[in-house]
Amino acid sequence: MSYLLRKPQSHEVSNGVKLVHEVTTSNSDLTYVEFKVLDLASGSSYTEELKKQEICIVAVTGKITVTDHESTFENIGTRESVFERKPTDSVYMSNDRAFEITAVSDARVALCYSPSEKRLPTKLIKAEDNGIEHRGQFSNKRTVHNILPDSDPSANSLLVVEVYTDSGNWSSYPPHKHDQDNLPEESFLEETYYHELDPGQGFVFQRVYTDDRSIDETMTVENENVVIVPAGYHPVGVPDGYTSYYLNVMAGPTRKWKFHNDPAHEWILER
Repeated sequence: MSYLLRKPQSHEVSNGVKLVHEVTTSNSDLTYVEFKVLDLASGSSYTEELKKQEICIVAVTGKITVTDHESTFENIGTRESVFERKPTDSVYMSNDRAFEITAVSDARVALCYSPSEKRLPTKLIKAEDNGIEHRGQFSNKRTVHNILPDSDPSANSLLVVEVYTDSGNWSSYPPHKHDQDNLPEESFLEETYYHELDPGQGFVFQRVYTDDRSIDETMTVENENVVIVPAGYHPVGVPDGYTSYYLNVMAGPTRKWKFHNDPAHEWILER
């Protein structure tokens, strides 16, 4: 199995709380992005204290209440399945805050982290405030929910988006990368992909590769897998009959998404 691919686990961290994924700077090649997925049984709670970090707490499915003990957001979350294809609620907070997540119903929650130099206000990112984009043409079409895009000044470093790709289509395509701190031409952003498939027995293909092929990994990615992108191009192909969902987390030294297409495949955009 590729070192960039993570399979789901089910490690009980407290009563009613299971850790599904944990990607950290110590167990991956990432410096700026950390990522967790938790399953919370109804009525259970998870607590954590941030250090010099910011976090976006995404109510992937189910309903939760989130508090930093100054602001409380009750009964947030909009869907029982990501494949309802409607945006969900999220909460942003930063730097030296303690938080608690309580499950109002059974819930899956994504915790998206990056380093943060200054404290910014805690904020509820409402589902209705997610910008929705329809990108691409031909077999390169996808729908994007912008949870925390670079146009939103609410965060210091984090970028968070959800992407739906229909049967037989490609996304993050033509292959693009953002691994050079060379603005305005390109930004450096690490990335993680949390994948789900409908129906759940499906899979997608994801390749992560650099120009010099020092990274060149092609993975069969199954439901609830995570793919780590420390650098390089990272396209996703969805087989016939299945729908792909993924949650992207990006962060780097500058909070700007400026990508560079693989020159060998950029002609695809010119059709």
